[in-house]
Amino acid sequence: MTNDPAVLRGTWSFPTTIWFGAGKISMLARACKTLGITKPLFVTDPGLAGLEMVTAALAAAEADGLQTTLFSDIKPNPVSANISAGMAALRAADCDGVIAFGGGSSLDVGKTIALAAAQSEDGISLWEFEEGRKDWQRAEPPLPIVAIPTTAGTGSETGRSTVVLNEATHHKVILTHPGMMPGIVIADPELTLGLPAHITAATGMDALAHCLEAYCSPFDNPLCDGVALEGMRLVHENLTIAVDDGSNLAARSNMLAAAAMGSTAFQKGLGAIHAMSHPIGALYDSHHGLTNAVVMPYVLKRNRAAIETGLARVSNYLGLARHGEDAAAGFDAFLNWTLELRAQFDMPHTLAELGVEPNRFDELAEMAAADPTALANPVALDAAGFRQLFETAYAGDLS
Repeated sequence: MTNDPAVLRGTWSFPTTIWFGAGKISMLARACKTLGITKPLFVTDPGLAGLEMVTAALAAAEADGLQTTLFSDIKPNPVSANISAGMAALRAADCDGVIAFGGGSSLDVGKTIALAAAQSEDGISLWEFEEGRKDWQRAEPPLPIVAIPTTAGTGSETGRSTVVLNEATHHKVILTHPGMMPGIVIADPELTLGLPAHITAATGMDALAHCLEAYCSPFDNPLCDGVALEGMRLVHENLTIAVDDGSNLAARSNMLAAAAMGSTAFQKGLGAIHAMSHPIGALYDSHHGLTNAVVMPYVLKRNRAAIETGLARVSNYLGLARHGEDAAAGFDAFLNWTLELRAQFDMPHTLAELGVEPNRFDELAEMAAADPTALANPVALDAAGFRQLFETAYAGDLS
């Protein structure tokens, strides 16, 4: 076996069945029946639970013979108590599968409930599924899952992982099991039409962060590189349109595809953007996509030596830089584009504007260094390196 780093090697797998298109929500009952679900737990957030898109989906499912139980006890940054409550609801109704409907929080909670509820009372605990451990290999497979995204950001519908806050430690924990990949995804862009502009922008920046960090990850996966690159093109050409005109179905469709592509690509790895964002979200309950947008340019600057050439190629592909310009100019063009997006969407420029406190930098840095996503950052960072990043992002220093 060769150890030559120039020779590709890795374990590559791609996502699941996706029924994509306007009106596809009408196929919900068919999706459940295809996976053998007859009594689904319908998991969504409290803001969506009373809206027509949910009530109509529930009514249609019931009319098609599904005995559906609604569960919506979910926080924007999900906590383990949400999982416990969902498991109780699922078992009380004797549900045999999960419909996860909504944004990243609903999808993550639904997928995690499907995993946790499949385990015996005295079996493997939730935190034993933390990414990097192998305990999932002795676990029971999750219940079948149908995922229906209503935002274009996290891409959790095409992922094998979820993020849940451990209230005891105040850490966001990435939980992983290959069986948490939904069996069928219904990606209906009409469900995203009512999303407010500021949420469209924040979730769109999350999709960009996923594609960007996956592309910059030092691990080998040319399939993911191609998906990430095309995902960034879709964001470049459609996010501003979707924010400015939320009724533009073509832009909404392309952003929904970009979100799924980001999650597909980041099986290759993420990086310091997410390693910083996770502890900030855990301690300050900030919106994940917005937090990614705030720290993004500072991480790009820190990683510049390792990613300049790659991002120059991206800039050429997106039309941000002229062909023939050197790598430095291409990198600067990409960096400036991220800054322009933040300004255009009226997003904070610094962590100070998010309310992050300097007296917590050491704590945040330790949490970031321990986050599994830090392992795929193109430049190795320890707690001291992350503290410097928190300092520069707090001060707004891009020099």
